[in-house]
Amino acid sequence: MGKGNNRTIAKNRKARHDYTIEDTLEVGIVLKGTEVKSIRQGKINLKDSFAHVDSGEVFLHNCHISPYEQGNRYNVDPTRKRKLLLHKREIRKLIGYTAQQGYSLIPLNVYLKEGLVKIELAVAKGKKLYDKRHDIAKKEAQRRIQRHISPKNI
Repeated sequence: MGKGNNRTIAKNRKARHDYTIEDTLEVGIVLKGTEVKSIRQGKINLKDSFAHVDSGEVFLHNCHISPYEQGNRYNVDPTRKRKLLLHKREIRKLIGYTAQQGYSLIPLNVYLKEGLVKIELAVAKGKKLYDKRHDIAKKEAQRRIQRHISPKNI
């Protein structure tokens, strides 16, 4: 992600389990004032959220940002679609990916970078059940190898 001045606020843990990550981008997001305050408090949920390219713009759907307690009338709909900020060449690249069968745009992380809210957006391909089983078996094998190599056993 870059330098050490980034503060991770939320992660989409399920994304790496359900998808094979092909490419990642750092994107900005258009937010209202009370949404920024809620995000700074960590009240954001990326589960089941995805991005979609619509008429040359990229929007984030199903991302839940809880209303700010002191926001009163300034609070907005928690699951409204939000525009993502990318360069035109990046949007064209994403259109090329999503035109292919099976590719999706999935947010992985939300973090603060120099006071701005940024999202790590991934171009991902959905895993099949047997792919998930293969990954789990691979992790288990790595754990067994590490246990046998560990200093206790020497």
